[in-house]
Amino acid sequence: MYSWTDIDEIGYQLYEAHPDKDPLQMQFTELRERVEALDGFQAESGHNVNEQILEAIQQAWHREREDIEHDEDNPGYTPPTAYR
Repeated sequence: MYSWTDIDEIGYQLYEAHPDKDPLQMQFTELRERVEALDGFQAESGHNVNEQILEAIQQAWHREREDIEHDEDNPGYTPPTAYR
């Protein structure tokens, strides 16, 4: 279980659930709905979400997306010349 303050976990879960969606093109109302629909998400009572939290989640999702796509483009280190 995770809640609004588990920013990195939410970013990861959103990427897993919506890998083709660009989080930077999403309105906060849609972002909030997507977070609340995630499996394992449970809002803590008395802890309200605000724009600052939604922006942090949006950025965490964007970082996750960039990291994964970068890793797929660069599968690993290859030396410029073969070893002899």
